Order: sequence, then C-alpha cells, then structure tokens
Amino acid sequence: MNSLPPQSHSSYNLVTGRRRGMDWWLFGATIPILAAGLMTMYSFTGNNTFASHQFIWIVVAIALFFVVSSVDIRFVRSTWVSVAAFILSALLLAGLFVFGTVSNGSRSWFDLGSFSFQPSDLAKLAIMLILAKYFSRRHIEIANVKHILVSGTYAFILFALVLGSPDLGSAMIIFFIWLGMVMVSGISKKHLFAMLGIGLLVFGLLWSFGFKEYQKDRIRNFIDPLADIHGAGYNAYQSTVAVGSGQFWGKGLGYGTQSRLKFLPEYQTDFIFAAFSEEWGFAGVVILFTLYGIIIWRIIRNSLNGATNFEILFGAGVAVFFIVHIVINVGMNMHLLPVTGTPLPLMSYGGTHVLTEFLALGVVVAMRRYSRPAHKDAVKNEFIGPQ
Repeated sequence: MNSLPPQSHSSYNLVTGRRRGMDWWLFGATIPILAAGLMTMYSFTGNNTFASHQFIWIVVAIALFFVVSSVDIRFVRSTWVSVAAFILSALLLAGLFVFGTVSNGSRSWFDLGSFSFQPSDLAKLAIMLILAKYFSRRHIEIANVKHILVSGTYAFILFALVLGSPDLGSAMIIFFIWLGMVMVSGISKKHLFAMLGIGLLVFGLLWSFGFKEYQKDRIRNFIDPLADIHGAGYNAYQSTVAVGSGQFWGKGLGYGTQSRLKFLPEYQTDFIFAAFSEEWGFAGVVILFTLYGIIIWRIIRNSLNGATNFEILFGAGVAVFFIVHIVINVGMNMHLLPVTGTPLPLMSYGGTHVLTEFLALGVVVAMRRYSRPAHKDAVKNEFIGPQ
C-alpha cells in the first residue's frame, strides 16, 4: 500500500475533519497501574529506594510520551530508521558480552553509574519497527515462505543475542512479537504449523546446548512444582501462596505478609503481581486486568485506523508486546508458566522497560494524528491480502 501524499502536520482526520489529538482513554488507563506499582513496592516501615527511583523514571517516561505523541512521527516509516534501530540494538546486545554487568546470572545490563540500561528493551522496539516496515511493503505476497524466513532472520539475530546474555524472558518476548506480527500479516496455516515444528526443534537444541542449568531448573520446577520448593522452586511457590492468600478483597495496602516480611523475593520486579494480588485480592486483579484491557483496546483501535499498513503492523506489534508481557508475568506469578524474569508492564520496578513502554505508546498516539476512518472489511482485504 502506498503512503499518503505529503501534507502539513495536522491533528485532524483527513476525511471527516474530526480532531484526533491525545488518546486520553489510553493515557488515563496507565495512571492507576503506575500508582498501583508504586504503592506495592513502597515500604511503610523501611527503605523506599525502589519507589522513589521508580517515580523519577515514571515522570521522565510520561514526559517522553507527551513529546513523542505530539510530533509528526511519519519519519519512522523510512527504511533508514528501522534499519538504524535494528543495527544499533544488535550492536548494544553484542556489547553486553564485553561490557555488560552480571546480575542474577545474566549479563543483560550496562551499568552507567547512577542508572543501568537494558538494551533488550530497545531490541523489542526495534523488531517491531523493522518487521512493520518489511511486511508493509510485502503484504500482498506474504504467503510466500521466503518472507517468513527473511523476517525470521531479523528476529533470530536479536533473539540469539538476547538469549546469549542469557535472558530467556526477553528472548521469548522477541520471538512472540515476531510470531504475532507474522500471523497478523496473513501467514498461511501450513507455514504456521511448519513454524511450530521448527520451534519445537529449536527448543530441543536449546535444551541440549543453549540453556544454562538454572534455566533448565526453572522449567523442571514448572513441570513438577513441589520438587524443590526450598531451592529452584522457592520463588514460584511463594508467589503462588501470595496470590492465593489475597482471596477476594485482599489483605489491605501494606499488609501483604509474603512481600512485607520478605518471604516473596523480587516483589518489586518479577513478582509484583503476586504482591499486588495479596494486598488487593481478586477484586483488585479484575480492575488491573480491565485497565490493561483498555490500553490494548486503544492500541488496536488506533492501529486499525492507521494511514498505511506500517501503522497497522506497528500497532499490532505493540499490542503483542503488552499482551505477551502480561501473560508471561502473570503466568509465572501463578505458577502457570516457568519463571523467566519478565516484568509486568507499567508496574514492575525498572526504568528501561517503562521508558520503552511509554515510547511505544507515544508512537501509537502520534500515528493517530494522521489516521483515517477504517471499515473493517476494507482493512482486512487491504492489510491481510489474499490467503
């Protein structure tokens, strides 16, 4: 599909003249989630370093969101932008092997003194950009397996570099972003089944030659939850206890014994959902999921009104990014998935991931400013193409 002709930057819809500015539904849904994260990691009796540092990152991230959402973002359609983001991400990931800081057995961070930087978050954004660019130019012939292999090569380069850190959680996010965008692009079912077969083969090879022993322990513990609750399975067991102890209404803010008494490790990062569930209960979890649902709904709606296929595909990638993060984090907190160290969007402690999330949302909102009204059948025929 061809891009729209050049025009002056405007926040008005090209057809109806209706003003399309800030998406307040999307932005408004992020605020309670951010607040819930801060309250969960806030200590009422001791050191509040996590909460105070995270508050600063949140202020910076929101400022970045408003700046990005207010500019003419159409320049990201250019090939050089996606290629530059991809190359920069690959170089930064490769640099971890030499300059990265080891933490919890993973060399995933650059320690810059006053703060740390995790390049795998940038890699997730880069893979969205380059796949959106690649598929937007080839959507009519997407059924050709060649394009599946080429796009898979882009994803595999970043996947392999992240996995080598080793950071299994972020590597899986990159894989699922690629898989989700490929499926949205119109892949044939026979190619999908072939990909699943290849995925199983790759997993077997990784188990034999790629995974570290602690990563294998996490998967073994997932299969047999009670095998080693004092060792590899301790975190997952404690998170399950925390989630269950919240019952319907929760124990109340500040009264989560599993997190406040330090039975639940990493309650401010990987297991913040368990700590939140203990204090807010099932009712709080329903509200949290509703807010996430609003964010994902707005991302999808804005992307379907995209001016070109690039916007639609990029929006699909952002939606997959949020969905997969939420599913994996909640799944590992409830012992439905192996522990992989995946943060919960907008809630878990960490500056890099919250900056990445608001940057991606800012781009989606900026694309909304030159969107078009889209009929769902027209979008399906134009975007997905023939099967």
